[in-house]
Amino acid sequence: QVQLVESGGGLVQPGGSLGLSCAASGTILRIGVMGWYRQAPGKQRELVATIMYSGRTRYADSVKGRFTISRDNAKNTVYLSMNSLKPEDTAVYYCNAADVYTETTSGDTLWGQGTQVTVSS
Repeated sequence: QVQLVESGGGLVQPGGSLGLSCAASGTILRIGVMGWYRQAPGKQRELVATIMYSGRTRYADSVKGRFTISRDNAKNTVYLSMNSLKPEDTAVYYCNAADVYTETTSGDTLWGQGTQVTVSS
């Protein structure tokens, strides 16, 4: 069974930096797309950034130039480097893996448990 385990997050002052990581555990053959989403209180979950197996990336307009997504295919791990953080970046950040292929399953979509990021002085 594949699981996503997130780490990182926490409290940071405006203008600061923070990093998140998410590792997929299990017997994985390939993960097509990995990404990060976030959900602020009272708001819907929204896309932050995604990265394809090829390395092609996509970012929400609100984080372009400030956040960087990367992945290590050999480790089935995705990272999110967040710089110039703003109070409006405060949210629970969720790791996502789509098009997950294992020896027994194909095309699954998985979510991490979420990690809190709070930007406040």
